[in-house]
Amino acid sequence: MDINIEKRENELEERLSRIKAKEEEILRRESNLKKSEAAKKQIVLRLAPSLWNDVAEWAESDFRSINGQIEFILSEAVKKRKGKNGE
Repeated sequence: MDINIEKRENELEERLSRIKAKEEEILRRESNLKKSEAAKKQIVLRLAPSLWNDVAEWAESDFRSINGQIEFILSEAVKKRKGKNGE
């Protein structure tokens, strides 16, 4: 009977090992997905000083960085455009 118990324990340990390996793989994939979603594209943007000042004032009043404000403005413009085109 002890042989059967040892055999069963070994089977369960192997199963647990496979489960842990799968869990690690899922966590790794999840981490990679989060990193890729969090990555932002960088662009060079040239603005007239007066426009820069207006955006900076707007950003300050909305408690955002200038980059954050520009991203917000662009996102809103895209949403508005998609709404008009029925997309």
